[in-house]
Amino acid sequence: MEKRVAIIGAGLSGLLACKYTLKKGFNPIIFEAEECIGGIWNHTIASTKLQNTKETYQFSDFPWPDRVKDAHPSHSDIIKYFESYARHFGIYPCIKFNSKVVGIDYIGESPEEMQTWLLWGGTGKPFGSKGKWHIRVQDVKNCNVQVYQVEFVILCIGLYNSHPYIPEFPQNHGPEVFDGKVMHSMEYAEMDDFSAAEFIRKRRITIIGSQKSALDIAAECANANGVEYPCTVIQRTAHWFIPSEKICGINVGFLFLNRFSELMIHKPGDTFLFNLLATVLAPLKWGISKFVEFYLRWKFPLKKYGIIPKCSFFEDISSCLTCLLPDKYYEKVEEGSIVIKKSKTIRFCKEGLIIEGEFKPVVSDIVIFATGYRGDQNLREIFESQFYQDSIRHGGLSNSIIPLYRQVIHPRIPQLAVIGYAESLSTLFATEIRCQWLAHFLDGKFQLPAITEMEKTVSTWENFMRKHTRGSRRACISNTHIWNNDQLCKDMGYNHRRKKGFFADLFLLYGPRDYAGLNAY
Repeated sequence: MEKRVAIIGAGLSGLLACKYTLKKGFNPIIFEAEECIGGIWNHTIASTKLQNTKETYQFSDFPWPDRVKDAHPSHSDIIKYFESYARHFGIYPCIKFNSKVVGIDYIGESPEEMQTWLLWGGTGKPFGSKGKWHIRVQDVKNCNVQVYQVEFVILCIGLYNSHPYIPEFPQNHGPEVFDGKVMHSMEYAEMDDFSAAEFIRKRRITIIGSQKSALDIAAECANANGVEYPCTVIQRTAHWFIPSEKICGINVGFLFLNRFSELMIHKPGDTFLFNLLATVLAPLKWGISKFVEFYLRWKFPLKKYGIIPKCSFFEDISSCLTCLLPDKYYEKVEEGSIVIKKSKTIRFCKEGLIIEGEFKPVVSDIVIFATGYRGDQNLREIFESQFYQDSIRHGGLSNSIIPLYRQVIHPRIPQLAVIGYAESLSTLFATEIRCQWLAHFLDGKFQLPAITEMEKTVSTWENFMRKHTRGSRRACISNTHIWNNDQLCKDMGYNHRRKKGFFADLFLLYGPRDYAGLNAY
């Protein structure tokens, strides 16, 4: 049978999926709605820099060019890096730009028939069934729609686009009563640098949110307007943010992100001895977390402004909620160009916002919601069939947002993979090894287990992630990143211990270069 592969999205995940499927002899086609590659990196604010150091955020076989000296490159440097990668590996000819996928549907197998399958796709193989995916693609310039048929689809549409999350408000307490401008951080990020600078200049801006985008926009507003027009940040939940990747001169990775740190965690499927070791090391895990918290409370005026997080640093980093502070952020807070307020509830009024415990409104010209995205909705709506939408929403598995085996394969949706949904502290690193794993699977190097076995694994992983992310529904694997990669390496038939020597493997940081060459055979 034919083995046509379609990739939806030319962001980071799409580029990697294309590169590795090309390497296995396929001829993939990428549908990209925009005129350029890079995905979310084309829609970031001017001051946004890479959270990771470039050594931990690089392709395993394509290092950063020598001209990039900054340890945390700018978004423009990242786009240029992606473009060089795409040219080097011949990805551009595979891309159809200005091609927006408006719907996909699986034709040839009925939902009733698929419910009887014991193996994924009926055979456990990527091209085993008689069905095909029909992909409706709209030309964004002339609005014409064309239908493509392929045997396998790789969804790389990302978490952070299309469906911004904005809280709901009671009637007469929402944005409709406000005289100013209300927008989501996505709209602000889509402005060019000049337009964004003019938009915020000499405006009283209030930002709702407590994550990286909220802090970045606040810092940008403070730089533009100073204390004359201070920027107000309203947070519901405080989180731990670090000034750099080092704490007291110690790389945070040595404390939380090497193989030894993962021994402190009760991981799914661990043996009795490993579970015992994790219990014995629990006080050390607690102590390391408290050490970092003490340092951050000493370094920053968290108590002064009432923003000491209630959770531990370990919980935040396990939930992928820890990030780097913008340059001189708390200096801007101290000088008054950024004003921090905490409130669990907010409501709009004519002049601005009324927050918990205050009767006087926060007078605003612009309110920006930096409240994240609904990535699960973005993924559900691409399916035309209600059956697949329901599979994504529920999956029959303890209310998982998107139940994915190895964070790639939905047990009940045949001939389709999802790349880039699982979060990590190094997105490129996590995405690349999953694309290597998927390429091996497409090439027939291994088969998937039975559907029930995959669902059991998914459920176990979901319970584990919920436990370590304070009940969050985020698919974050940061605290078991290496252990998770071990499972992928074992599936592909490679040695999962990538360092030379016992102590090096136990204590040194793992990075992209450790997994180079997994698709060489």
